[in-house]
Amino acid sequence: MAEYDTISKHLIQTYPDDFIRFTLGRADIEVLEVLETEQPTVEARRADSLILVRIEGEDALIHCEFQTADSTDTPMSHRMAGYIGRAIERYGLPIFSFVIYLRPGAGRRDKGYYIQELPGHEVLVKYKVIRLSEIDGQAIIAGGHPGLLPFAPLMKPPSGVSADAWLRQCLQATEALPLDASTKVDMMAGMAILGGISYELSTVRRIISQEGFMDAIMRESSFAQYLTQQGIDRGIEQGIEQGLERGSRESTIEAIFDVLEVRFDADAPGQFAARIAAIADLQRLKQLHRAAVQVDNLDAFQRALDAEA
Repeated sequence: MAEYDTISKHLIQTYPDDFIRFTLGRADIEVLEVLETEQPTVEARRADSLILVRIEGEDALIHCEFQTADSTDTPMSHRMAGYIGRAIERYGLPIFSFVIYLRPGAGRRDKGYYIQELPGHEVLVKYKVIRLSEIDGQAIIAGGHPGLLPFAPLMKPPSGVSADAWLRQCLQATEALPLDASTKVDMMAGMAILGGISYELSTVRRIISQEGFMDAIMRESSFAQYLTQQGIDRGIEQGIEQGLERGSRESTIEAIFDVLEVRFDADAPGQFAARIAAIADLQRLKQLHRAAVQVDNLDAFQRALDAEA
């Protein structure tokens, strides 16, 4: 998921004002500096974004973490408590912290706080949780803030609009905005790659090609070139297509876990997580997703997992 993290961090660092308006819901904030995010510990930790701002004459920090899926190895609340504590230690400023979940369904169990209730040693650290699938995508498009446009296909479409039609509308709306040509192409490149979180690779490629944007994205996007410079992939076309393909695989894995959790037990995904995550073949993962939907119990799913593809 390196390409998703890279895109998200690049966008917030390039368009900090857009993200501050989005997270805090206000425009009267002065951005002073995008800060270095590596936090000095025994093991270096790097927050996704830390922005120094001035609010009503007082300096403060805006901290954003981008999550494609739920944090499994370490609970997100523990991670956020660490990021927030280290930022306070280092800068000594008030901090507004947010987790932005990119994939539909992600972050449902994130309550937005870390709490320790030991008598005399109580600790409470709060942060805001933003799930893009719950955000009105049409309002983001209408706002015209370029830093947010690549995330629009991951947001809630207008009532009655299918997922495919929504992706098409996002591309068309970007083309119609009063932005310079290079910015439009960059936003479409971002949509192409981030779209792989929710859409099939073939669907994204088909819609972008039908709308006539693929050639411009490949030739002109400085965004795609930025990904190449970061070592995400060796070529612009590879960068977009491999990012989409990887996103489709990860989306399918997440869908399997969601079905197992909803149909059987909250702990069910953990029984199979390591084996499923190690499967590289997208078609095999799709077979397992169908099995998760159709089988009567976890033993039957285990047999499907053990069977040869």
